[in-house]
This record gives sequence, C-alpha cells and structure tokens, in this order.
Amino acid sequence: MNKQFYVYIMTNKNNTVLYTGVTNDLNRRVYEYKKKLMDGFTKKYNVDKLVFY
Repeated sequence: MNKQFYVYIMTNKNNTVLYTGVTNDLNRRVYEYKKKLMDGFTKKYNVDKLVFY
C-alpha cells in the first residue's frame, strides 16, 4: 500500500517568513498551525497561511 505525502510552504500574515514541511495529512497540519497547537518556529513567527502544496 502506498501512502501519499504532501510538501507544503506556509508563511505569516506579512509574508516575511517561509516555512516548508512534509505531511501525510495536509488539512490536519494546516489546522494545527492556524490554532497554534505546535510549539517551535511556526508558533514563534505566527506561520498560519498556506502558500503552496
């Protein structure tokens, strides 16, 4: 069985930071960023806008 993965790019509201990541559940991951459920770089720089996948 093959699993599908997504490479994605996100940014903050000012478009001053880019963050790249890989996930097998893009909807869940974007939700986690928007709700600030993950600590680290994305929370520190308010990354919550999906740019590309």
